[in-house]
This record gives sequence, structure tokens and C-alpha cells, in this order.
Amino acid sequence: MGPNLIALAIPLFFLGIGVELVAAKVKGRRVYRLGDAMSDMGCGIAQQLVSLFVSTAVLTGAYSWLSQFAPVKLPTAWLPWVVAVFAVEFAYYWWHRLSHEVNLLWAAHVVHHHSEDYNLAVALRQSVTTWLTSLPFYLPIALLGVPVFPFAVVLGLTTLYQFWIHTELVPPLGALEKFFNTPALHRVHHAINPRYLDKNHAATFSFLDRLFGTWEPETEPCVYGTTRPLESYNPLWAQVELYVDLVRLARLAPTPVDAVKVFFASPGWRPAWMGEAPRRDVGKKYDPQASPATHRYVLANWVLLLGGVFAFLMWGTSLPPLKQAVTVGVLVLGLLSLPALVEGRSWARPLELARVVTLPGLVVLLALG
Repeated sequence: MGPNLIALAIPLFFLGIGVELVAAKVKGRRVYRLGDAMSDMGCGIAQQLVSLFVSTAVLTGAYSWLSQFAPVKLPTAWLPWVVAVFAVEFAYYWWHRLSHEVNLLWAAHVVHHHSEDYNLAVALRQSVTTWLTSLPFYLPIALLGVPVFPFAVVLGLTTLYQFWIHTELVPPLGALEKFFNTPALHRVHHAINPRYLDKNHAATFSFLDRLFGTWEPETEPCVYGTTRPLESYNPLWAQVELYVDLVRLARLAPTPVDAVKVFFASPGWRPAWMGEAPRRDVGKKYDPQASPATHRYVLANWVLLLGGVFAFLMWGTSLPPLKQAVTVGVLVLGLLSLPALVEGRSWARPLELARVVTLPGLVVLLALG
């Protein structure tokens, strides 16, 4: 389907995060908290692992198969790229907008909105099920005569563009925002201020938001997160929490029609039989405190974990299945145990001990021919 631009860009992501940290320090601002940032990156790691083995292959196969039924063949070498740019933007806009308006789609997309901070690490916070919800929106592009390679490259570049707009440190950019998505516009999208809810769904360009009435400039300070807080740094629980809640609500439904509606209604739909929705204390972030020693230990091991993740994403597909499975298992242990240590979960230390004990075995396994 094309190069994995996201995996290749990982060093640039962390370079950008480093620059943001330095810039924030110069400005005297704190834009990162360790637990929240690890949760963001952990969600992105989980998404990339799924992409490595499942979602990219499915999208490639489905898109290539559907391409044979395209009623037209675009006549020049450059035209498929132009069509791809606007088609991907259009498909992204409607997938993104409906992901805020339909519970089943929101259950996937909410992962990206859980963070109560707003920084470049939030851009990495992705859902492992987004590919399933976005697939029906992207596949029709194959019928426009866009080959799989330009589609994949444009989709990757669109995703990469959105990295830089996840920061509080870039001010509004004036007239540029009439045409392009910017940090200020995307801050609005991540905010739970009443006037900002469900606004600015664009990927790269802002003209579709203006065309369809969802454009909103930044005019007041943003409060980030979700109106129904997650209150957890566990990146795997973040992936499934809302699906679990939808199933719970469907089982409480008084009629089969209501049970079905749970999955396809708006996230704002809350009939009396559901009971009171959890309330968020606006301005109070989920922020469990760990000791300085725990922070140092977790940060050092998280950096090592990130190095292992990058190596696996780049070269892991060449490993035999057993080595792949064991490596993924050890990586997942780290995704669970290290954020849990910051939270002070009772099970964090035993799980971290299990991870540390398994590391030498993984090294030996990978060293074997």
C-alpha cells in the first residue's frame, strides 16, 4: 500500500515533543504530565501495533479489490494525486464529524479526546478501532480511480500534518485559518467549552468546516478532555471503556429499539432510564501523585520502552511469529505497568516485576537464530 509514514516519522515526533518541552520551559508553562503523556503514547503504540499486523493489510486488500470496479481511469499521472487530496479531506471530515454524532463511532474516536492536557503527545493518542469506523468512508475513493499508492501516501501525509496542530504554544494564525487547520482551530475541537463542542472537524484544510457550518474560532480559554471523564492512564482500558459502557446501557434498555438506539444515537442522548451521567469537575484534572523516585524510575523505563517499540515497528515483521508474540506481550506489559505505577494502582508493582523478570528471556529469545 505504500510506506508506513507514521512509523518512519516517530523520531520526528519525539524531536517535536522535545522542542515543545523546551519552548514551554522558556515560556514558564507546564504542558506535560508524565502519566497523561504515557497514556497518550501508549494509545498510539497500541494503534500502531494493530496497524502493523491487521488494519493496514485489511485496508490495502479491500481498497485494491474495490479499485478494479472504478468506472473511470484518471487520465494523467498527477490527477490521481489531486483527487486523492480532496477526496481524503472530504472522507476524513465526514468520518470525523459523524464520530462526534454517533455513539458507536464515538466509542472509537473518544480515545483521542480523553487527555485533559493539550500537547504534541495528544496527537499520538489514537484508537485501535478507528480503522474499522473509517474504512467505509475511505473505500469509496477507490471508485474515483485513485490508485492505492497515492491514496496511502496522501492519507499518511494528512495524518502527519495533524501532529503539529496539537499544541497550546502556537497562537491563532489569523487569515491562514480561513484555509488551513491550525493549532488554535484544533484546540477548539478538543475543548469541552459549550460553544466549542463538535466544531472544527477538518484534517488539513478548514474550508469544509466553513462550508458545512462547523467552523469556530478560538475566542476563550479551552478546557480539554471529555464531558464524561475517563480518570485512568491505562491506554488499553481507554480503548474499550466506552464500548463496555454502551453494552451496559443496551442491557439496561427497556425495549429492543432503545437497545439498538444506544449504539446509533448521539452521545448527548440520555433518556431517564439511563440514570444520571457522570459529572466532571471542570478545571480539575485527573492527576494522581507519585513519589519523585517513582517518576524517575517510570520515565527511564518508558524511554527504553519507546526505543523497543520503534525497533519493533521498523523491523518486527521480519521476526518469526513466536518472537513477534512474545515481544508484543512484553511491550504490552510495559504499557500497563508503567502508567499504573504513576497512578499507584495496587497491581502495578507485581505487573512491573513480571515485566522486568521477562525482559532477559526476551533478549535471549531474540538473540537465538
